[in-house]
Amino acid sequence: MPEISAPILPLIQSPADMKGLTQLQLIQLSKELRQFIIDEVSCNPGHLGASLGVVELTVALHYVFNSPIDQIIWDVGHQAYGHKILTGRRDLFHTIEKRWNKWLSNS
Repeated sequence: MPEISAPILPLIQSPADMKGLTQLQLIQLSKELRQFIIDEVSCNPGHLGASLGVVELTVALHYVFNSPIDQIIWDVGHQAYGHKILTGRRDLFHTIEKRWNKWLSNS
């Protein structure tokens, strides 16, 4: 499938922003979300496997359901990376493991 030229991920601040996207745009959003996670985790500590394994699932859940009214429960916290990015926390994502590691070192 051809990629859409304009980035979609920077336009998403909440799941509501995804509701009008086409199937092709959702695929592109998934690619951008995956690359964003890879880029961030390569520069900051984090776990790739669980989060990359659920990128398309995360996009689909937020497209179909009405988050945060419809609550989503993740098996492990690392699966929620995409969820956090799509729910307005993209700009803070680079701090996620740093805050966790700081909390662990202070306990």
